[in-house]
Amino acid sequence: MSKIIIKPAKAAPAVGPYNHAVRLGDLLFCSGQIPLDPATGQIVSGDIKAQTEQVLSNIQIILEDQRLGFANVVKSTVFLTNLADFAQMNEVYAKCFTGDFPARSTVQVSALPRGVSVEIEVVAHY
Repeated sequence: MSKIIIKPAKAAPAVGPYNHAVRLGDLLFCSGQIPLDPATGQIVSGDIKAQTEQVLSNIQIILEDQRLGFANVVKSTVFLTNLADFAQMNEVYAKCFTGDFPARSTVQVSALPRGVSVEIEVVAHY
C-alpha cells in the first residue's frame, strides 16, 4: 500500500514542511489546521468561536477535495492554548457533525503556530 499526498487547490499553502493530508488505503490523515484564511493567507481575527469556525472550514476543504465530509471523520484531536475555551470551541465543533461523533481528544498546549488559540487534526475514512 503506497501513500498518496493530498494538496487541495482551495486550501491555504502549508506553513511548513508538511502536506495537508496523506491517504493510506482507506484512511485520510489530515494535518492539524489553524485558523488561516485560504484567500488571504492571514490568521482570522476574533474569538475562539471565529477561530474554530475557520479551522473547521479548512478541514472541510481538505475533506471535500477527497469527496468526503465530516461524517467520514473517525478521530479528531483538538489543541487549545486555554482549556477555558473548551465550551465555546465545542459549541462550534458540534455543528459540523450529525449523528455519530468521531472519537476525540482535547489537550491544552502552551503555544500553537502563529499565536493561534486552536488547532484541529482529523483522521477520516473513505
